[in-house]
Amino acid sequence: MVNHDVEHELDHDHEDALTEMEMKLNSEAFLKIFELGLPPVDRPTIETATTAILAAVGEDPNREGLLNTPIRVARMYDELLSGYRADPVKLINGALFDVEYDDMVIVKDIEFSSLCEHHMLPFLGHAHVAYIPRGKVIGLSKIPRIVDMFARRLQVQERMTRQIANFLNEVLDARGVAVVVEGKHMCSMMRGVQKHDSSMTTSTMLGAFRENVSTRSEFMAHLGRVTSSFGI
Repeated sequence: MVNHDVEHELDHDHEDALTEMEMKLNSEAFLKIFELGLPPVDRPTIETATTAILAAVGEDPNREGLLNTPIRVARMYDELLSGYRADPVKLINGALFDVEYDDMVIVKDIEFSSLCEHHMLPFLGHAHVAYIPRGKVIGLSKIPRIVDMFARRLQVQERMTRQIANFLNEVLDARGVAVVVEGKHMCSMMRGVQKHDSSMTTSTMLGAFRENVSTRSEFMAHLGRVTSSFGI
């Protein structure tokens, strides 16, 4: 027989925990740390600047093929830099669950694309994320969305890797969080050294992954089974 009083009390505790988390995610300090809550993209200014760039490189902004380019570019930056304006409460959407599970959770091969802040050229690749719960897990679909939230902004790969790890750690209060990101950078492939096959790997290890060699090795072993045939 179901004890409805106990069931109601558990539901109430879960609601209280979500409310507390939502307050944290909406707090000024949290938004500042993770560079969230920025104002909307100023599309008209981007359109004007794009027209000026076209003229500056010797093009005719009024020729048929370029007439709508400023509008397209402004729309593109609004999309590619949407991570600054993501709502962390809507992103999590209450998908935090109490569990009696304390083994490693791994989500591998999360595709991402971002913009290098130095040349505003793309870098893209895959992220691998792991955490060890401390009584809570997050919905599977939320981890790729967290990766996207930090990828869709002007970035350097090192900072993006750490932001993903720190955000998960703040939300889950996990025993440990690990993030490995592998990316190819167009600024190296298209200009400068022009090394088409070079890639960059960054990692952030927090908690048990940083403190315990065997935990870290277990995670890396899981990645090793895919990285030998892994193409970014």
